[in-house]
Amino acid sequence: MSAARPSFQSFSAGLLAAIVGFASSFAIVIQGLNATGASPAEATSGLMALSISMGLCAVVASLWTKIPVSIAWSTPGAALLASAGVVEGGFAAAVGAFLVCAVLIILAGLIRPFGRAVAAIPSPLANAMLAGVLFGLCLAPVRAVGEMPVYALAVILTWAVAVRFARLYAVPLAMVVTFGIAFLTGGSLDLGETPLISQPLVILPVFTLEALVSIALPLFIVTMASQNIPGIAVLKAYGYHPNSSSLFTLSGVFSLVSAPFGGHAVNLAAITAAMCAGEDAHKDPAARYWAAVFAGVIYILFGLFAGLVMAFVSATPGILIEAVAGLALLGALAFSIGEATKEAETRDSAIITFAITASGVSFFGVSGAFWGLLAGGAFMALMHFRKQT
Repeated sequence: MSAARPSFQSFSAGLLAAIVGFASSFAIVIQGLNATGASPAEATSGLMALSISMGLCAVVASLWTKIPVSIAWSTPGAALLASAGVVEGGFAAAVGAFLVCAVLIILAGLIRPFGRAVAAIPSPLANAMLAGVLFGLCLAPVRAVGEMPVYALAVILTWAVAVRFARLYAVPLAMVVTFGIAFLTGGSLDLGETPLISQPLVILPVFTLEALVSIALPLFIVTMASQNIPGIAVLKAYGYHPNSSSLFTLSGVFSLVSAPFGGHAVNLAAITAAMCAGEDAHKDPAARYWAAVFAGVIYILFGLFAGLVMAFVSATPGILIEAVAGLALLGALAFSIGEATKEAETRDSAIITFAITASGVSFFGVSGAFWGLLAGGAFMALMHFRKQT
């Protein structure tokens, strides 16, 4: 019984997981919310809602299951928002899409055939769509060098050196350098009117067909295929046996709670799940769930002070924030491309999905992410039909 008690080891693992999870991708979340039309106050509310929701979800899920269930915001989903841009109805329509996505995640957990159907989406196509979504963001460091060569190269060099010697701290260090540049170049950081504890805003949702097809459905697919399903796989790899349906439903419920405040989606984590489920979290696998609990508590604290984070971001050149987000996503882009193209049989279908998604072209007001998945799936079906005849 004593082995299941928390330890300093589990606390330190949870602290590291929370710092890495937040610092490595909050710039992407802010970029995504801003791109869909959120005001600074609405983006702050969204960041706060996501942090608190994923913290509470991690605490509830880990204490309930006694396994290290790490929760994160949907980083691929935030990247999708950045590529989708503003839809008709503005951020209120995006919030409506967030609510629909949350309901779909809940249904994926409650309705077994629905969940199996999501899992049946061909992995090459899901990864190709994600790669297409990430591609434009990953070009931001190059664009930054063109606009602010000295400062952008300083950020990139910091990131590159940190990747070589301390990979987990690469993006946080790049962010620190970015903030430092903002101060040195006269960034207007004003904390005088920034409340110590962030203020949530309720955004009344608007439901439009464009937002449903351009945001809700692709957001649901990338969240399930790139976060929830891999999150279950990580836990299984460490010898745990999670009830995937229950965890999907729980993450959907907390997504539903955060959506009216501007949060796009929370889901099972993969990278930070490995931090909390590994030996560094505790020598006894039965006690490692405490690391995920501590990570959840720290996420809640980060959420309460989201306004201070937004104040620093607002004082920083936007292109440098985008550059850091792009650097943070390079690994995900490389992984997605590799997974999408590793099988020769489905490579052409994956490339079609990637090309259409990465083009950024929309048809009938619907983003390329949806059309890319549809075109790639149609081509895959055609190739399968030809082999059968």
